[in-house]
Amino acid sequence: MTWGLYGGYVLFVLLVLAVPGPDTAVVLKSSLAGGARGGVLASVGIGAGNLAQGVAAALGLSALITRSEPVFLTLRWAGAAYLGYLGVRALIGAWRGDYRALEPARAGGGRYWRQGLLCNLTNPKVLVFYVSMLPQFLAPSFSVGEALLLAGTVAVMATLWQLVLVFFVQRVRGWLGKRKVRRALDGVTGTALVGFGAALVLDH
Repeated sequence: MTWGLYGGYVLFVLLVLAVPGPDTAVVLKSSLAGGARGGVLASVGIGAGNLAQGVAAALGLSALITRSEPVFLTLRWAGAAYLGYLGVRALIGAWRGDYRALEPARAGGGRYWRQGLLCNLTNPKVLVFYVSMLPQFLAPSFSVGEALLLAGTVAVMATLWQLVLVFFVQRVRGWLGKRKVRRALDGVTGTALVGFGAALVLDH
């Protein structure tokens, strides 16, 4: 692998990360509910999921999963159900408008990490991304180490990007903490998560 090819891969990953998806919605939701700690833990959980799926792809496991229709469909439905669950919870929070029970000091940190991890692991599009895109940047005689490097690059860049989002949320937290703004954001985030879940079901 050349530095030029690797640079092109990094640029491609940046463009992919710029498009909001389920991971972004979960990070924003966690940052609002759990403060900086919640957002960071969700980001780390997503990064762990990314790394696990990337390593699986580098070792050839993801290709086997995507070629097994029952396994892939099960993963798709599990991901859709989990995103729908998170989305409905956010919508209920927006409807009630009572955020006293969601103060960062009272929230369990492990919950945010698990939400980030499960959001990523149950998203079959992440598998498809790794399986379809890694070979585009690898020579036919590539080594497992090169594939692991590309997979690890995605995990690191995605985590850094999500941490930037967490930092941004904390910078404007005073404004975001207003009840009307918070309800509107929870409504948008919840709708987006439900929409992402529906897209997983309807996307063939």
